[in-house]
Amino acid sequence: MCNDDTVSKLKNDFHYTLSKFSHEIRNPLTLISSELQMIASAHPEVEDYDHWNDVMDNLAYVTDLLDDLSVFNNAGRIRLEATDTCDYLKTVISSIKPTLDYLDITFESHIPESLPVLMLDKIRIREMLLNLLKNAWEAVPVPGGKISVSAFSKKSGICIDIEDNGCGVSKEQLNSIFQPFFTTKESGTGLGLAISRQIIEAHHGSISIESTPGQGTVFHIFLG
Repeated sequence: MCNDDTVSKLKNDFHYTLSKFSHEIRNPLTLISSELQMIASAHPEVEDYDHWNDVMDNLAYVTDLLDDLSVFNNAGRIRLEATDTCDYLKTVISSIKPTLDYLDITFESHIPESLPVLMLDKIRIREMLLNLLKNAWEAVPVPGGKISVSAFSKKSGICIDIEDNGCGVSKEQLNSIFQPFFTTKESGTGLGLAISRQIIEAHHGSISIESTPGQGTVFHIFLG
């Protein structure tokens, strides 16, 4: 069985390797992207080529993957500050509401007037919440989609529930839902939920999921 020092070394080695891997790929990728833009600028007709959009879409996907790998690699590094979680949650929710209104998704929030002050990394927690909300709005039907966010105090922390009436997840998929690169979508890197869990665990919190195929999903988050 590995001791704490061995586990820590393995994690550090993994993050170093991942960082080096991303860096080594990003440099030639940037050059390829620049060269393709130069080609398109000099020869606009190339954009009419049947597979040009496929090439650019695949290039954009690899760029997104590298961006997500970078976020995943750094998700556990947090800077904590005392946070009024009531005001903070209301601010995050108000920032996402126009997008959901535009998508014609019904959105409800249930945030009490008082919640505990917690030590949080505001940027990371916002990223986590937006990841989960994006996961929800991509799962719900349009029109007819519904998403709700609820929060309440629990012991010395808070619980946040994010619920949707989307397609749901099977029992078999639930076992892998937070694993890196696992996705049930046709597109996407499969890192959003893994990043979200890593952010929550870096705050010594927890996340769990309940889901019924064809009915919807609820994410339960605890931050203490």
